[in-house]
Amino acid sequence: MLRIEHLTKTFGEKVAVDDLSLHIAPGEIYGFIGHNGAGKTTTLRSAVGIQSFDSGEICICGTSIKADPLACKRQIAYIPDNPDLYEFMSGIKYLNFIADVFGVPADLRAARIADYAARFELTADLAQPITAYSHGMKQKLAIISAWLHDPKLILMDEPFVGLDPKAAFLLKGMMRELCDRGGAIFFSTHVLEVAEKLCDKVAIIKQGRLIRSGTMEEVKGDESLEEVFLELEAE
Repeated sequence: MLRIEHLTKTFGEKVAVDDLSLHIAPGEIYGFIGHNGAGKTTTLRSAVGIQSFDSGEICICGTSIKADPLACKRQIAYIPDNPDLYEFMSGIKYLNFIADVFGVPADLRAARIADYAARFELTADLAQPITAYSHGMKQKLAIISAWLHDPKLILMDEPFVGLDPKAAFLLKGMMRELCDRGGAIFFSTHVLEVAEKLCDKVAIIKQGRLIRSGTMEEVKGDESLEEVFLELEAE
């Protein structure tokens, strides 16, 4: 589903990502963990085609993000750590705009918008301008927009930040639903308890380099994910 091979990205003298390789298969929820500045966001932005990289290859469903970025982007959705929405639009206009971009038929988009808005208790607010939304409401709208075209792969950068407990629970359920249909999730998080319970696999990155990856059991063994992460950070 997503293959990152020997990804390297520098910013001047700083190596943000250093020879990183990761493979995310269909059906997997894959967590990406590291301290601030470890290279998580750079990796995610490179994978979705909005950040150039110096060397390596990234393929989505077998297609290179460099060779055919449009084909790759049709199959994915991306939620950044601070969703940059068109705040002059109302919520419903923004969702219809996203649906237009991805060519979602009118009847299908209406059903999906109604379903997801009801789940997140956002239906009554869709007519309001996004500028009037709280941070949590904007995060919910970004989540709905990401799921709207039923992508094969969703990449998210700290998706649980700003969500109330009910919304976070709903998002976890939607992530599993998508993967049960053969999709895949790749997301970064600092909430290690969530990652430990939710993820099938996890990768830990430090100063741009992958230091451990595999199934949750392989990575943490008999310890908690938090204990393993702190031990690796201290080395």
